[in-house]
Amino acid sequence: MASRVSSDSRRVEKVYSALARVYDAAFDWALGPGRRRALETLEAGPGERILEVGVGTGLSLPFYPSGCRITGIDIAEPMLEQARRRAKLLGKPHVELQRMDARALDFADETFDKVIAPYVMSVVPEPGCVMREIRRVCRIGGRVVVVNQFQSSRGPLRAVERVATPASQWVGFRLDLPLGTITGTAGLATERVERVNMLGMWRLVVLRRVA
Repeated sequence: MASRVSSDSRRVEKVYSALARVYDAAFDWALGPGRRRALETLEAGPGERILEVGVGTGLSLPFYPSGCRITGIDIAEPMLEQARRRAKLLGKPHVELQRMDARALDFADETFDKVIAPYVMSVVPEPGCVMREIRRVCRIGGRVVVVNQFQSSRGPLRAVERVATPASQWVGFRLDLPLGTITGTAGLATERVERVNMLGMWRLVVLRRVA
């Protein structure tokens, strides 16, 4: 089991390292609106500690308000290199960027006031494990925002997603992730779910740590 998980993680790192140079141009036109909506919903405030899981090239960084302390993690170092350059250009002194596996966050319990995870749950090998780690490092009463594509509730499309997922995983994502993987996380209460991006094909999930 350990070797399979390690192989999955290395594959994701390899794919997104290769995508680093073209990621912004290839994906932000479609995913940008949901990312911006997620940042609005997070309601980050001055002095708060924010964790962004899957910070990528740092596309979210311009939308954080001044005064909050941002920690961004990602598995792909080339992505982080671009994020560091972006943070420097933006003049964001309170941004810390680290290479880290989201399944084993190197932070103490309740380190962060809020956590955001944009477009990462379909990429990580074990999304349920990632959600448990997110819950652990978020303070009790803190907000968690996830934006992602989830498995369709409609039969024909759901069947297509299930069949296509093994192939799509080789290029770094899965199509059949159930929404319940996020909303069913113990200790996190779902406040609302809304559709975002083109045709409402992605969903934004707002949760709060209650235990």
